[in-house]
Amino acid sequence: MADILPISAEQADLRRAVRQIADKYGHRYFVECATSHKEPTELYGELGAGGFLGVHLPAEYGGGGAGLGELTAVIEEVSAAGCPLLMMVIAPAICGSIIAAHGSPELKRAWLPGLADGTRTMSFAITEPEAGSNTHALATTARRYGDAYVICGTKYWISGADQADAILVVTRDMDNDAGATAGRHTPMSMFVVPTGAPGLTMHAIEAELIQPEKQFTVFFDDVRVPAGALVGEAGQGFRAVFAGLNPERVTAAAISNGISRYALERATQYARDRSVWKRPIGAHQGVAHPLAECYIAVTQARLLTARAAELADAGDSTGEAVNMAKFAAAEASLKTLDQAIQVHGGNGLSREYGLADLWFLARMLRTAPTSREMVLNFVAQHSLRLPESY
Repeated sequence: MADILPISAEQADLRRAVRQIADKYGHRYFVECATSHKEPTELYGELGAGGFLGVHLPAEYGGGGAGLGELTAVIEEVSAAGCPLLMMVIAPAICGSIIAAHGSPELKRAWLPGLADGTRTMSFAITEPEAGSNTHALATTARRYGDAYVICGTKYWISGADQADAILVVTRDMDNDAGATAGRHTPMSMFVVPTGAPGLTMHAIEAELIQPEKQFTVFFDDVRVPAGALVGEAGQGFRAVFAGLNPERVTAAAISNGISRYALERATQYARDRSVWKRPIGAHQGVAHPLAECYIAVTQARLLTARAAELADAGDSTGEAVNMAKFAAAEASLKTLDQAIQVHGGNGLSREYGLADLWFLARMLRTAPTSREMVLNFVAQHSLRLPESY
């Protein structure tokens, strides 16, 4: 299939180099890691050693000095090879971007080189059982005591916490709260918390997702961290959070786009090879037209994702673009994967054909990060200027 994305020669070379690595492992490797919840250390390590995980991070801290557009390309190509790794979004895209933008020089030196080369990983904890999409209702708190902070609370659906060396935790800053109730201007602070810190425990959430990363409820019972673990300014974490949430949405879109490409490639090859009544099934419009519609939807999502990354790298306002990219990519991914399964008939549900095992991951990306309903709320309010609904 031709690629109509407006990419430079350098980015085309980047995509080819990444795909060469990812294709060595492929979807079977991903499924083996996913079904045993084994870390894909070989693939992740090779991508890190090649400079691909930290392609967007500052060169002075071991990164490639490029931008979100390049990281998006990396993640899409790995996913298109059948290896959609959430940890590539969580550690380099979210945590790496936040620390690069708001971390102290000490935190940058301590964490960015390892995040860039894959020798260290970090999880991200913002979601809570009761807060849902309302980040301002955070109940996990941080208080300062001399040269340390004490963190108390619970985080929910935290991906890869058991694999991580540390968790980047978003808290309600009680020293700046001044007795206010949860509202529009809740003061927040972020901290890098080692996963081995006393008082930090985690409980795995049983989920249908087939992926290497487990999901956890993480408990912080008077977890003490040094003041130097603070990322950015105390009580000013809300703005800093978006240094990671916007890249999260764009790179999540890249995973969805990669799944779409993988599924579409499998489906079209099968439609060319499988013959019934002496002709390939792809010759029938009942098979061909739905796949053509999927290709159009995937191409639209990829173009929107590339534009969102371009705006982010230019420092322009990106809320509208990143939300729409995430929405379009997730919807196209589900449509394409479902159609690929349908084209295969009964074989689409066979593990041998490597499609159905991606269903719950593709479906999850429709809900997180940020649900389709919250994206529509954002577009309705900010793009269409309709009355606020929440």
